[in-house]
Amino acid sequence: MKKIQMVDLQSQYAKIKDVVDPSIQEVMESAAFINGPKVHQFQKNLEEYLGAKHVIPCANGTDALQIAMMGLGLKPGDEVITADFTFAATVEVIALLQLTPVLVDVDPVSFNIDVDAIEKAITPNTKAIVPVHLFGLAANMDEILDLAKKHNLYVIEDNAQGIGANYTRKDGSKIKTGVIGDVASTSFFPSKNLGCYGDGGAIFTNDDDLAHTIRGIVNHGMYKRYHHDVVGVNSRLDSIQAAVLDAKLPHLDAYNDTRRNTARKYNEAFKNHPKITIPSGRTECEGICSTCDCHVFHQYTLKLKDVDRDALVAHLNENNIPCGVYYPIPLHNQKAYVDERYNEADFTVTNELVKTVISLPMHTELDDEQINFISNTVLNFINSNS
Repeated sequence: MKKIQMVDLQSQYAKIKDVVDPSIQEVMESAAFINGPKVHQFQKNLEEYLGAKHVIPCANGTDALQIAMMGLGLKPGDEVITADFTFAATVEVIALLQLTPVLVDVDPVSFNIDVDAIEKAITPNTKAIVPVHLFGLAANMDEILDLAKKHNLYVIEDNAQGIGANYTRKDGSKIKTGVIGDVASTSFFPSKNLGCYGDGGAIFTNDDDLAHTIRGIVNHGMYKRYHHDVVGVNSRLDSIQAAVLDAKLPHLDAYNDTRRNTARKYNEAFKNHPKITIPSGRTECEGICSTCDCHVFHQYTLKLKDVDRDALVAHLNENNIPCGVYYPIPLHNQKAYVDERYNEADFTVTNELVKTVISLPMHTELDDEQINFISNTVLNFINSNS
């Protein structure tokens, strides 16, 4: 059995190197390293894939989220509601812009932001909601959009983990995550479902005026060289990373299908175990998200019951199986974001999840032998320690 990795980018690269290498070489020979033809080509291809009017590439996913908020003209003191159970970048940019982060609990089944909790947190100072499509599962966007419309709020999708996922709307139609709200951000970090070989990100929107503003922001506020019309930053996707992403984009749906297939195999191994809850979420998935396309499984995350999670992590590591705990500390308990407004009673789900979740290897190169070994190692530990 080949070595198990949390993400196997080397094997993935080996399968597409005949496309990636010439594309990178083309950039090297052109020396168009910043805003070169490859960037524009990737931008157009991603717009077509997503059904987005505007894709604005930038340097990384964190910048993308910050720039999206800058483009909306949010002001210091404006409140932005987001999930407590997610990576810190989501709340980090809110704080960096001197906005007021408002963290709320998540749904116990999907792990995505709880719509009822959002509504309870809305005040006259609330200006935006940031739903995170956590672990690759589309958040409940219909209800979030209804709530935003009711209170005249912006919706900023954090699509860093969800690129390629389809959201099924109330009317049965499908739309890609990232083009549902007012604006969205994504990350092309190498381990993402669509990842480059360095840092990269992008902002998506269907709003022409907002797109124009954001294009200035990413380039020092310039639309014409040395004419700074808006306050901007330096955040551009370089041409080499765009070349890699454009080579991988045609494979994204196949990559996501492979992840869903791996999730099905994991689910089959763990289903009906009294101490394991497999990933599940939206109602149209009939309880198991690997059966439809609303989940792209950036992570495959189990919730454990009456299991020593840390001991399981150690056991897996002893058997050369990498794993992850996403996330071990709630954002509201992180030193940088502690706020006396928060009440522990409002975070019952998050406080449980940080103690009980574990993410298993999930990528496009896992084979059946590896999946079986991982599954059996987890089950053997849990069953022998019951």
